[in-house]
Amino acid sequence: MTDQPELGGKRPQDTGVVVSLNEYRQSLDPVPVTFHRRELDAILRIYGRMVGEGEWKDYAIDHLRDKAVFSVFKRSGEMPLFRIEKNPKLAAKQGAYAVLNTDGRILKRGHELPQVLKVFDKVLKLID
Repeated sequence: MTDQPELGGKRPQDTGVVVSLNEYRQSLDPVPVTFHRRELDAILRIYGRMVGEGEWKDYAIDHLRDKAVFSVFKRSGEMPLFRIEKNPKLAAKQGAYAVLNTDGRILKRGHELPQVLKVFDKVLKLID
């Protein structure tokens, strides 16, 4: 007895089953969530403005299986001041986009990134 299903003496590659390569790759290792070009343009526009004002100094982008995160730092060796997250699983509920502060508190959440990024139009300053 083997663990292989009965195929009437045929090998699995001889069964004629066609599998999409894209589906096969996703079943093995799901594609991480990423920011699209227009999303990155909007985020980097805010980032550039804040760097020009001397508020932010560094950033990091993480593409994870369940969400994409753009982290903003005052200094590169510290905790991020803000995290801009894209979580597609929340798109139908609270909105896929969120801005979180250092404590992990959600400052703004929504379905559209430009609307969520308006939280940075207000004067947000780190109090030491």
